Amino acid sequence: MSEPENRPKILGILNITPDSFSDGGKYFAPEAAVAHGRDLIAKGADILDIGPSSSHPDAADVTAEEEIRRLAPVMEALKGLGVPLSIDTFQPETQLYALKEGAAYLNDIHGFAHEEIYPQLAASEAKLIVMHSIQAKGRATRVAAPEGDILDHISSFFEARVAALEAAGIARTRLILDPGMGFFLGSAPEVSIRALSQIGKLKERFGMPLLISVSRKSFLRRLTGREVPDIGAASLAAELFAAEAGADFIRTHDAGALRDGLLTQAALRGAARDD
Repeated sequence: MSEPENRPKILGILNITPDSFSDGGKYFAPEAAVAHGRDLIAKGADILDIGPSSSHPDAADVTAEEEIRRLAPVMEALKGLGVPLSIDTFQPETQLYALKEGAAYLNDIHGFAHEEIYPQLAASEAKLIVMHSIQAKGRATRVAAPEGDILDHISSFFEARVAALEAAGIARTRLILDPGMGFFLGSAPEVSIRALSQIGKLKERFGMPLLISVSRKSFLRRLTGREVPDIGAASLAAELFAAEAGADFIRTHDAGALRDGLLTQAALRGAARDD
């Protein structure tokens, strides 16, 4: 069966770190990373999202120089495969390196807070994934969500950040919004459930592409009582919910499961319309 029209783009997660919460450094060596990148593509990834440092609360700090050292051989090997590369980093030096090396997307967990590189961002053609997080800087931390409705907090962040990026000459059409999930919204799983349940309202409010990243997240593990090896079903259920709610991009560890889930979802929806 052919791929469904207008399905969300799949970002396959490629962690090139020794301390990832999800895959324990399995792809830290460049050769392993490249092999896994090829496998993600074969199983359905439209984009590879390469992370040169971990952002979970227990991860180690990594310098931009080390991020670039990790990225260099992996980007060189993968950028000739015809699949766009996304680089997941909040460090401006790494972002500029990624642009120089031809990254098609930059994915920033702080939504591009470094105004000093806005001219270079504006001069590039890369898409910018503007993620919201309750942490002002650095990686995720175990803190409570801010008071009030999390959707209002997310919306206020996006309004301010999109305005700043547009004022710097970065076209709105290059921006993708990510509300953040798990520890980026707060320690309580209910906050992420609330945010995920309301992504349709975010889409209506901003009229911009949305990216959702729930794969193996802490809130799903707490909700189900499962650990990472057994959290695939919950991840897929949340991802298919996001697709149905209007997500344009879904970032996942298991590109094959998501691709098959989207294909099945589309076939069932089409059959129901035909009756």
